[in-house]
Amino acid sequence: MPSLTDGVGSALRRSVRGLRRRLLPYSDYNRTIPPEILDDEFYEVMLSLARTAAVDTVLEIGSSTGEGSTRAFVEGLKDNPRHPRLFCMELSRPRFDQLVRRYGGDPLIRCYNVTSVPLDRFPTEAQVVDFYQTQQTQLNRVPLSEVLRWLRQDVHYVGRLGPGQNGIRMIKEENGVDTFGIVLIDGSEFTGPAELDEVYGAEYILLDDIGTYKNLANFERLRHDAAYRLTATNSALRNGYAVFQRSDQATGRVEASAAAATAL
Repeated sequence: MPSLTDGVGSALRRSVRGLRRRLLPYSDYNRTIPPEILDDEFYEVMLSLARTAAVDTVLEIGSSTGEGSTRAFVEGLKDNPRHPRLFCMELSRPRFDQLVRRYGGDPLIRCYNVTSVPLDRFPTEAQVVDFYQTQQTQLNRVPLSEVLRWLRQDVHYVGRLGPGQNGIRMIKEENGVDTFGIVLIDGSEFTGPAELDEVYGAEYILLDDIGTYKNLANFERLRHDAAYRLTATNSALRNGYAVFQRSDQATGRVEASAAAATAL
């Protein structure tokens, strides 16, 4: 028969859980989501590139559960004679757990539950509001209040993992990687520009959501960069995508620019 102490303890735990829910709003990161890049044009571009690119490493920023873009990379890399290593980054713990269940047993795939860049590389709310009000993009289809909620939940979630964590640099250091072969930037809505600084110099840079805050600035930056050339794009597919390849004749400029970005 339950004691009075047990009943009081149970009631207290329920009270604490209720208080936590009120003080810490529900985060989208606490649930899994269906894949967005799946069996479409961008998926096929990634699949083909993974099969044929003469690279040794692939970095995927924003792997989710591994059912979308990750699957394209995995299937393509199986046929790549260089047997490149795939590094998957996913911030959400529930999504990361499913990612590991799918691919954790593959020796050429390493999964990381880390934030790509430190918290101080996130934009401020004022910067996001300015972007929203001065740039007419796909992001304007979402109410500003919701966009700011996304930013606040990102800041809160990253703060719990460790605000100073730099996942991209950690992966480079742990695996002896100087420059990645292929990089997909498709993580947080707000960290794309900082992530590009960290991976600049990669042979191929793939951008999803070039019509929102995530990668609009990156698209414009690389489009006007003589060190890269645009090889594929479609602004009408979801929020748009683009693929850039490093220009061989511009290797010196790429290395100098990458060194400057690393110093940030």
